[in-house]
Amino acid sequence: MDLAEQGAGRGGAVRGRPRSESVERSIIEGVIGLLEDGVPLAEISIERVARTAGVGKATIYRRWSNREELFCDVMRAAEQVDLKLPGTSTRDDLIALLESIRRRGLANRTSSLAHNVLAQMKSSPKLWKAYDANVIEPRRRLTHEVLRRGQQNGEIRSDLDVELIGDLFAGPMLVRTVMRPDAELPDGLAEEIVDTVLEGLRPGKG
Repeated sequence: MDLAEQGAGRGGAVRGRPRSESVERSIIEGVIGLLEDGVPLAEISIERVARTAGVGKATIYRRWSNREELFCDVMRAAEQVDLKLPGTSTRDDLIALLESIRRRGLANRTSSLAHNVLAQMKSSPKLWKAYDANVIEPRRRLTHEVLRRGQQNGEIRSDLDVELIGDLFAGPMLVRTVMRPDAELPDGLAEEIVDTVLEGLRPGKG
């Protein structure tokens, strides 16, 4: 998904003139450059971003209504959170979802930018709320959609709540990527988690 598509996903109709992928990329790279130079999020204003990217403030506001929306797209770019699911089975889609978390965890361990920005966002309720709504919640909804399809086609028990099931799948990977920064994240971990949890969720196991 390119930056223009991400913007369309935020609000549907595009404000003002047609979006320019190159302009959006230069703005996001400008913010990333400031962060790499050690500038705290709290000190990055729209005015400063405009000066850094060589654009007017109006150009930024046509694409993002506030700093929170802009920073969410910066994190999308840094984390590479958008993914396409294979759609071949519930198992394959769940593996793809967990693999994206594993890779993001590995990236955050090696990327001081992503790690530091995420920590700063957590300290700002307004920023964290925007990040949760625009980045975390869409992933959660996608997971629930996959699980509902699994229930409908008989791959997963239909008597269980999808939110609970989603936590059963994502929990082990999140523990290793967030709560245990020294835990191993080997290749094949997503498959191991999915197959272990699926075995207990197949129809007839209740």
